[in-house]
This record gives sequence, structure tokens and C-alpha cells, in this order.
Amino acid sequence: QVQLVQHGGGSVQAGGSVRLSCVASGLPTSKYCLGWYLQAPGKERDEREGVVTINSEGITTYSDSVKGRFTISEDNSKTTVFLQMENLKSEDTGTYYCAEAQCFGMRGGTWSGYYGLQYWGEGTLVNISS
Repeated sequence: QVQLVQHGGGSVQAGGSVRLSCVASGLPTSKYCLGWYLQAPGKERDEREGVVTINSEGITTYSDSVKGRFTISEDNSKTTVFLQMENLKSEDTGTYYCAEAQCFGMRGGTWSGYYGLQYWGEGTLVNISS
């Protein structure tokens, strides 16, 4: 079973930066995606939107709203994924969730489908003040 433990987050002023990390265990050996989802204030969990994803081959996809500002990376062991968030805007505020699935159809910061179960981290709040 996949487990995801998140670190980072907090409050920052607009224009600032934040780094999130997600430590994964129990990952499959191939054909999986690790990504970040945003649950905006006032939205339900099933309304989370994909922000950025990296797959087991190192291919990435970003949502249009974060291109050029957010960067996803991973450590050499591919068990920790980082989300570097720069030039933050008020609309980036919300709870960020790390997610994993054996995925297919990556686009727009997320994946269009998956096999089996989708796993989630506990979420971490990022608050951007103007």
C-alpha cells in the first residue's frame, strides 16, 4: 500500500515562495504518477484540481495557471517529490494534496485515468496574503 507524507506549507505574502515535499513509500516499480492537487477555499475534496504531476519516467505536466511559477522535482531515489512554488498569487491559496496512482493520460497538471486505487497525502495548507 502506498503511503504519502507531506511536509512544508504555511503562510507567505504574494510574490513569495514556498516549497512542499511528499515522501512516498510502497510505490509500484513502474507506470505511476505522483502529483499535487489544490483544494481551494470553499471547495470540497472531490473538487480538488490537479496542479502538477511527474510520472515514473520523469515526464511532467503542469496546469496552465502555474506554468513558469511552479516546478516539480524528485530526489535520486524517486521516493520524495518536491513542489517549488514561486511568485505566489492569492489564487494559489488552499490545501495542497500529494497524490499517487498507476496512471495514464497525463495532461494539464494531472492524469486522466488510473488503475486500481488512488492514494492521497494528508494535505498541507498554503495561505498567500496580499
